[in-house]
Amino acid sequence: MADGISSFWGPVTSTIECCEKNYAYSSYIAEFYNTISNIPTVLLALIGLANALRQGFEKRFSVLHISNMILAIGSMFYHATLQKVQQQGDETPMIWEMLLYMYILYSPDWHYRSTMPTFLFLYGAIFAVAHSILRYDIGFKLHYVILCLLCIPRMYKYYIYTEDASAKRLARLYLLTLLLGIFCWVIDRCLCEKISHWSINPQGHALWHGFMGLSSYFANTFLMFCRAQQRGWAPKVLHLMGILPYVKIEKPKTQ
Repeated sequence: MADGISSFWGPVTSTIECCEKNYAYSSYIAEFYNTISNIPTVLLALIGLANALRQGFEKRFSVLHISNMILAIGSMFYHATLQKVQQQGDETPMIWEMLLYMYILYSPDWHYRSTMPTFLFLYGAIFAVAHSILRYDIGFKLHYVILCLLCIPRMYKYYIYTEDASAKRLARLYLLTLLLGIFCWVIDRCLCEKISHWSINPQGHALWHGFMGLSSYFANTFLMFCRAQQRGWAPKVLHLMGILPYVKIEKPKTQ
């Protein structure tokens, strides 16, 4: 939306702006709420990373939590500056993160262990270069949606083969927060002209960040449970301070 006070970062060069007044609170932060709303995602990813490292989960889960943090930090820089380079620093990690989810979801049944990570790494690298040169817009969105859709069948398979009620609840929370986040994103994009005349802006894109941070955490925790179950680590879903779910495992002594 139109600028409020003067801008430290110069004219807006990004191709997308959300339904929030630019530089309303600081000349250093273009979209204030869209910037700070990424902080919970970083904190949740730190909690997940600490749990993965403390209990000795496979490195893929540590990388997954770190990728969540990188994506959130990239989003903070983008919404704070509304510059094209920072926009790509937000969008490219979104694709990398989905490729990592695909690896975690599909690799347990992949017979040629080295081929999948090699292919996904090269795919991610080629996309990053192509996106920096061609600067996709609609193409990027379609690309991201397709990768998300490719993950759904496998997530559903994990859900139906999981008997633990607490783990199934994680999957349902993941889906609920995902749908709420999408709803907020659509409202912010499609009804911005009307929202701009309201006395209070509901900050739909900021809510999208919050719900997606929760959704990612629930998805990661569910996948950690499923993987621990595959490895025979007797996983249990416990709750930090009685609120935030996490996975507790008991590895056999030989491991």
